[in-house]
Amino acid sequence: MSPQVFLITAISSLAANKLRDALTVLGIVIGVAAVISLLSIGRGAQDAVTERIQSLGTNLLFVRPGGTSQGGVFGGQGSASTLTLEDAYALQDQVLAPSVLLVAPELGTSGQVVAGRENTFTQIAGVTPEYLIVREFTMASGQFITQAHVDRSSQVAVLGSSVAETLFGFRDPVGQPVRINGRQFMVVGVLESKGGGFFGSFDDQVVVPITTVYNRLSATRTAEGGVSVQTINVQVVDVDSMEQAVNEVGTVLRFRHRIAGEDDFTVSSQQDTIETLEDTTDTFIVFLGAIAGISLLVGGIGIMDIMLVSVTERTREIGIRKAMGAKRRDIMLQFLAEASLLSLGGGGLGLGLGALLSWVLDDRTLGGQSFQTSFSGDFAVMALVVGAGIGLFFGIYPATRAAKLHPIDALRYE
Repeated sequence: MSPQVFLITAISSLAANKLRDALTVLGIVIGVAAVISLLSIGRGAQDAVTERIQSLGTNLLFVRPGGTSQGGVFGGQGSASTLTLEDAYALQDQVLAPSVLLVAPELGTSGQVVAGRENTFTQIAGVTPEYLIVREFTMASGQFITQAHVDRSSQVAVLGSSVAETLFGFRDPVGQPVRINGRQFMVVGVLESKGGGFFGSFDDQVVVPITTVYNRLSATRTAEGGVSVQTINVQVVDVDSMEQAVNEVGTVLRFRHRIAGEDDFTVSSQQDTIETLEDTTDTFIVFLGAIAGISLLVGGIGIMDIMLVSVTERTREIGIRKAMGAKRRDIMLQFLAEASLLSLGGGGLGLGLGALLSWVLDDRTLGGQSFQTSFSGDFAVMALVVGAGIGLFFGIYPATRAAKLHPIDALRYE
């Protein structure tokens, strides 16, 4: 028989049991819609994290100290005090590191910040003026740390947006005093809200001059007596120069630290962080898809069940067709066509429902959680392919069983 005949016969056979077939299709619809909506949520979460990290700058390098090792116990990357403020200044030399545009060292600690009757425990970041540009912050009010503040170890502070709101509410904090670990500081500015990052919220911090952290809050020196820093943020001239900049930074630091063997520092890029997070979220997305795929499995079993019932109900019909010359292949293809129509129909409807759910959930807040979804064309292709695959996989056994019926036994069946 021609494909058109198979299709017309399959449609007429399915139309004879509309309610039963509709309920069977419903299982596929729910399964495909669940897979698409959950994958869209997972992809949206991945895109949101990537976008937030990229907002901090894509041409960034992070230089951090190496790890300590004592008694065979490794302290982990960043636990050693091997980077100094002088190292950061050396990286600004355009002769030694021409691919480096700006350098912003960081020295962090934590502390209790008090303003009047309000207080909060937060991170204190000691930085230089370049930090504002390198990490792409903007000022909501006031000014940022200046070089004069750094030179004088001034007790001035720039508040993150959430810290400012906690301590001052809707009042302007600029010009107001705060106490950090018992020392009085003057608020000179407030940062615009930037949201969370891979290492925490950038709004929940207080920024002060790096020399003030060292001299007033947390003095840390290297074994050679230099002012220790925790991170050196390096802004590269452009994304294409990242690899060259890594080599230049490594060469400068190895020369300064007189390293002949293993490096006592690590250099990573923003792209390394993005790739790590994407690998993690890819696993999360696959996990979500696998959970939703269970409902597809149940829907496929439903198709197999209905097709087996259909074979039993149409045993005499099969016998008559075989007696009139129908081959095994014709009977098998007929039942496969019916199973495929059910699964493809369910896949198409599920695709529409899943896309609708993705659109409804995008930028919605449910239970205090904000959803960001991302629906793409590969989801549509996947829905149709999976729908057809389920129909073929779960329809093969009923179709084979129908094709193997002996004509005489089928005609005698009541």
